[in-house]
Amino acid sequence: MNTYLVPTTAAYCYEPYDHIYLVYANTSQEAYQKTRKKLQGEYIPQQLSKYESYPFKLYKPNDTATFPFHFSKKYDILIEAFKNTKGVEYMSYFQVNWNNYTEQLSKIAIKEEWSNTTYPNKGILANYIVKTYNKLTSEKKIAIGEDYALFNTGLFDKYYEQLYAYQSGSKISFLTGYELGEIGIKERPERANYFEHPELLLLDWHYPIDIHYKHILDDKRNQERLPKEFLKSSNKINTINGALDSMKKKVSANYKLAIPQYYDGKIQLLLPLCLMSDDKPDIAIAVTKKENSYQGHTCLTLDMAYNNARLIAKPESNWLIAENIVSTEINDVKEN
Repeated sequence: MNTYLVPTTAAYCYEPYDHIYLVYANTSQEAYQKTRKKLQGEYIPQQLSKYESYPFKLYKPNDTATFPFHFSKKYDILIEAFKNTKGVEYMSYFQVNWNNYTEQLSKIAIKEEWSNTTYPNKGILANYIVKTYNKLTSEKKIAIGEDYALFNTGLFDKYYEQLYAYQSGSKISFLTGYELGEIGIKERPERANYFEHPELLLLDWHYPIDIHYKHILDDKRNQERLPKEFLKSSNKINTINGALDSMKKKVSANYKLAIPQYYDGKIQLLLPLCLMSDDKPDIAIAVTKKENSYQGHTCLTLDMAYNNARLIAKPESNWLIAENIVSTEINDVKEN
């Protein structure tokens, strides 16, 4: 049995779906039907194919079993629910908007570029810390004390001391091991592990790469990531095939050109494709290793590729260095 968070709106309002109802169900469709029946027209649930959910029966604080609550109370309600649900008490910690902590963390961690055009205001760091916390949660590496919790951010300060996110009460700090020891904290949780299968981190260029052309060329979101001049071409498939052949030759000479990313619970590789010139990548293709081949699912802008790759490690390959991407974007803006 799962707990679903179903967006609702008051029947007499024309506002967006700004309330949430907690409901136990086995599927999103069942959650919608139960919510509709329970609220009996007083609130109208939003019908979605998938709702935010948790794979257990979550404690329902106060009167949330009867009435929807305003979305502004979501974090407070969830914290109370997690604290009172046996076995998931750890989830009551770090239920915050990490965008509010990126400035603080970036000043302590080794200096690097955490923003680009697609992810401004240190959006890369916000994504990094959210995804890192989720991975550590799945690995059960969140350390819980009597009145505190902490996890390993995977980042380092300028002295290459590991940085831990530490929460006591409502305050979140980023501390080194020494600073944790100063306040009597003994635990030193491990970093997230993306290397269970290290063989997936390198591209075997002998294997074919099967491209999902329909998705890359016909999907509107993918089209927006491709160069405009390329989209005008009548020779798109041959151009992509030629870029793939060229890329495989380059990777055979320099394995570092294939950069790993962690997406949807799997390791994928990001491969640079030069569509408009021989030496300037325009997009990255994300590929997944199958038994005797790779599948190319989608294309990403270089901004998106950097954001995804940074979760595992700071990319050091020339085609995906943050400073180079930012510099290129600025030049492109000037030219246009």
